[in-house]
Amino acid sequence: MKNFLLVFTVAMIFVLSGVGSELLAQCPMCRATAESNLANGGTEGKGLNNGIMYMLGMPYVLIGTVAFLWWKHRAKDDELEQA
Repeated sequence: MKNFLLVFTVAMIFVLSGVGSELLAQCPMCRATAESNLANGGTEGKGLNNGIMYMLGMPYVLIGTVAFLWWKHRAKDDELEQA
């Protein structure tokens, strides 16, 4: 079962990294505004993409933190039960 999970995880990383360029798109109105700003020498489009990526990653950071704290607490409880 662990081998399957490892293979599945690695396969998903490769699949999702292959579609990464498509993930930087915004809605049509935001994209048009960002492209026109970039064409005129502005940098708001880059900031918009960075903001989208920040909002995309934040739930994973929060869930990962909660999972890590839960794992540490559970490991501590297991050590106390064995002692």
